[in-house]
Amino acid sequence: MSALDHVDLELLAALSDDPRATVVALADKLGLSRNTVQARMARLERSGVFLSFERAISSTALGFPIEAFIHVMVRQAELPRITGALELIPEVVQVHGLSGPVDLLVRVACRDTQHLFDTDARILAIDGVERTETSLAMGEVIGYRVKPLMELARREPRQARS
Repeated sequence: MSALDHVDLELLAALSDDPRATVVALADKLGLSRNTVQARMARLERSGVFLSFERAISSTALGFPIEAFIHVMVRQAELPRITGALELIPEVVQVHGLSGPVDLLVRVACRDTQHLFDTDARILAIDGVERTETSLAMGEVIGYRVKPLMELARREPRQARS
């Protein structure tokens, strides 16, 4: 992905303030032409700047109010197959590969604690998964955010990379 310039950052900040803003509204707010905003939005989308819209949908609203983080330790050689098996479990909403003693951090959403217990058992039953440790999410203290990073990027332009 190419570096974001000042206009890109201003456009992203405007979208952060109003995610449903139209291209025309963004152009007016930023003092840019509609075509410029559309072209930049298309380039930002192609370059992977925008994450999935699914991040904005509440699992609680869908009937899955229990969230947990499951630390998964695996046989390393089995990691690609295990990742594929995790994708088949609908309650798995996110997986991160980690360094250190834990290999995968799996975020799950469940209806209740029994559903969580069953989901954890399905993960543990995947061939190559050696051990799991589950932590119930008691509440989101700081939600997913990048606006502070955008502000930092606007104040401190990227240094030239060698």
